[in-house]
Amino acid sequence: MKIIERALWYFAFFWVLVLSAGTFLQYYDFRTHSVFLDLKRAAIKTGWYLPAFYCHIIGSSIILLIGYLQFSKRIYNNRLLHKILGKIYVFGVLFISAPGAYLMTVFINRGQWVTISFLLQNTLWIGFTLAAWLVIRRGNVTSHVKMMRRSYALAFGAVTLRFYIFIFTVIGNGVGFANNYIIISFLSWIPNLLLVEVINYYKNTHFDLITVD
Repeated sequence: MKIIERALWYFAFFWVLVLSAGTFLQYYDFRTHSVFLDLKRAAIKTGWYLPAFYCHIIGSSIILLIGYLQFSKRIYNNRLLHKILGKIYVFGVLFISAPGAYLMTVFINRGQWVTISFLLQNTLWIGFTLAAWLVIRRGNVTSHVKMMRRSYALAFGAVTLRFYIFIFTVIGNGVGFANNYIIISFLSWIPNLLLVEVINYYKNTHFDLITVD
């Protein structure tokens, strides 16, 4: 079981690295043209979309990497580094990535259910992240770890969203087919959160899920 758990964590890290590196390589120069941005010309003309887009994608890339590293024994046992990275994670979610996501959702134009899905995901992300910070300030480590698992599960939705878009495009009718994007939008974060709830139920201490050496 330990081997499977470790394999899953490294598999997750691979895709986090791919997404983060891919985002940096594609948008490091803050370009205004790409396959995705060319679909958002009307939104970009408002002056709001592009800043929100870059806050969200760059912030999320950093957050995904930092959040993953926080599950490392080496990082966790280095209390100062763990606290510094934790503060960067919380600040990045609350003041950079999540606000950017809210503004991007306004311009998503995929229907009300997709909008509802991303608004729920983003609101829960903020809520769990803020709760994790508040409970650790009171010294409740176990609750803090559980909240951070939930927060990271929602952050990891950026990875699973792109995974499902790829799957639907390769073996299905793509994201433009009727109702497909609705399915993908909810599928990208709800299973993540359900899995974490199972983990939180069966893992009773904050040491149990720190499996990355």
